[in-house]
Amino acid sequence: MTAVASRPRDQVPAGGHVELAIGGMTCASCATRIEKRLNKLPGVEATVNFASEHAAVAFDPSRVRITDLIGAVEAAGYEASLPDAVTGEDPARPYRHRLVLAAALSVPLLTFAWSSGSRPPGWEWISLALATPVVFFSGWPLHRAAAKNARHGVATMDTLISVGTLSAWVWSTVVLAAAIPASVYFDTAGAITTLVLLGRYLEARAKRRSGEAIRKLLELGAKEAHLLRDGVEVLVPIEKLAVGDRFVVRPGEKIPTDGVVVAGSSAVDRSMLTGEPVPVEVVPGDEVSGATVNASGRLVVEATRVGESTALAQITRLVAEAQAGKAPVQRLADRVSAVFVPVVIAVASLTLIGWLLLGAATATAAFGAAVAVIVIACPCALGLATPTALMVGTGRGAQLGIVIKGPEVLERTRQVTTIVLDKTGTVTEGTMAVSAVVAADGVEDDEVLRLAAAAEEPSEHPIARAIAAFGHDRLGTLPAAEGFSARAGLGVEAVVEGHAVVVGRSSLLADWGVVLPERLAAEAARLESAGATVVAVAADAAVVGLVAVADRIKKTSRAAVAELRSLGLDPVLLTGDNERVARVVADEVGIDRVLAGVLPQGKAAEIARLQDLGEVVAMVGDGVNDAPALARADLGLAIGTGADVAIEASDLTLVSGDLRAAADAIRLARRTLRTIKANLVWAFGYNVVAIPLAVAGVVNPIVAAATMAFSSVFVVTNSLRLRRFSSVVGRP
Repeated sequence: MTAVASRPRDQVPAGGHVELAIGGMTCASCATRIEKRLNKLPGVEATVNFASEHAAVAFDPSRVRITDLIGAVEAAGYEASLPDAVTGEDPARPYRHRLVLAAALSVPLLTFAWSSGSRPPGWEWISLALATPVVFFSGWPLHRAAAKNARHGVATMDTLISVGTLSAWVWSTVVLAAAIPASVYFDTAGAITTLVLLGRYLEARAKRRSGEAIRKLLELGAKEAHLLRDGVEVLVPIEKLAVGDRFVVRPGEKIPTDGVVVAGSSAVDRSMLTGEPVPVEVVPGDEVSGATVNASGRLVVEATRVGESTALAQITRLVAEAQAGKAPVQRLADRVSAVFVPVVIAVASLTLIGWLLLGAATATAAFGAAVAVIVIACPCALGLATPTALMVGTGRGAQLGIVIKGPEVLERTRQVTTIVLDKTGTVTEGTMAVSAVVAADGVEDDEVLRLAAAAEEPSEHPIARAIAAFGHDRLGTLPAAEGFSARAGLGVEAVVEGHAVVVGRSSLLADWGVVLPERLAAEAARLESAGATVVAVAADAAVVGLVAVADRIKKTSRAAVAELRSLGLDPVLLTGDNERVARVVADEVGIDRVLAGVLPQGKAAEIARLQDLGEVVAMVGDGVNDAPALARADLGLAIGTGADVAIEASDLTLVSGDLRAAADAIRLARRTLRTIKANLVWAFGYNVVAIPLAVAGVVNPIVAAATMAFSSVFVVTNSLRLRRFSSVVGRP
């Protein structure tokens, strides 16, 4: 088990939720048993994950203490602790030295058993001497776990292995000591122990790889911060930062926690959060996230979130919760595992009795068939089928900026037929920007922009801010505006360099006796038909030009829509804008169906209407007004750059603002589900085929042990293939 550092047993986390590190589990039935024991406590709802060796426990602190939870696990025969942090110890290490000894001694055992013509005198006694340390020292963890479970009246996978190897050793010792004319099975006892340990060793290493995502997330954060105190930098541990503190981030350093830039500018590499490789330029007023990397300039940042409230901590929590959960397809496996071991022992007993009663074989052959049944039927692969795939899939998603809220989401992605895309902030940038500047005859474009930007700069209106920002970017310093006046819903008036400037709707210009020339009027109509908002600019009662402002479509939206179509989904554009503007955007990105003029409170109703028509609906949105629709949809996908309430209402969070991540998320979820089902088919199919062969005596105990170990490793290795899932985000 992954080693953890433990907190005091009585320290109860706030909120009535705790993650317990569980020790001593060897199969899915162990996890089921612990889960049942915890859920018997009042006010407790627990899920135990065999692959990650953790229990996610929601409880009522007024009814249950943390010591009660740990005591319940220990009463079931297992270990429990509160993990602080992963220490990085290799979980395969406890098996290594026992495996090396078992392998070294099993080689001559097998040589003696299979080389009948060149055996030394007394080879049976030599085999006893070789097999004894293998069975009792190397196999001690298996026997100890079986005995511990037996005291609680429970049979597990270790019970099967322990019974099988001890039966082979005891049978062989009695035959040898009593000089009974029958075959000995020392080689079987040694080989089974060795192969089981080899399977455990490989399984432990593979399971560690499957949980790497959480460990890497935990390791991403900075450990120290350059805190500013009275203008002096002081190096402090990250735990000492508080909201409102200001700290310095130099080029190449990780940003210690979430905050707002108050001084400096730089490019920030956000790939660890979003999966996007291109750094983002930040200036004063921009938000930055902890654990992202400052790529160039020196920044001074004011902390806005620390500790468990940071973006990284929330993502880590969501991924951990998803990995701790159980997909619906796992419930059948859990039910089977709970009764599997007793059934196998019964089948093995009937096999032994049947062979002896039928008289079709010697006692040696009957015993061999019974041992083979016990060994080959271990349900380890069944227990690993779902959690390992879930761990790798959600972990890979976290690396790509996709947070899957829970395992039940996987099932829903397979059923979705229609995907509804909110326009503003999802398909488009969600911010206004200048899309065109048109000058009147005899006037330069820059002159139009200079007058308009200077007049708009004092205004807080989104259109004014877009024009002023574009003017600064293109022209640099702007002249000062005097006598500024804003006309609500119409535009602004100001004096710029001695000129009376008006920027706004044509009705505002009409108040000044100014009429748009025919050419500019036609150009304004054309720009508006393309979805832009057009303002006219006049100076000293003469029109100088037009400025068009639009919410720009994201560069990747068209590719995203194509990706969604390739997944068999029918995209629908949802917006509160008018039909004309919505249709322009839809045509640009390749969407045929448009729901326009939908008020915020009506978005959820539109989702419900589509569902009433028999469609299984996914919804992608980013705003507060999208939250009801995200919750109402069969599958909600929130843009991570949007509002927190939208993220909380969704099933999947796309940390980046790239709409292509929606296609990635659905592809990854579907592939994870396929992997789980493939694992379960293998695990069930393996037992369905293998047990009858063992009963029939076709498979001997050694082959049974090798096959059993291979089945577990196969399931974990198949799950690890999800680590190679390729994202379309970041591609040109």
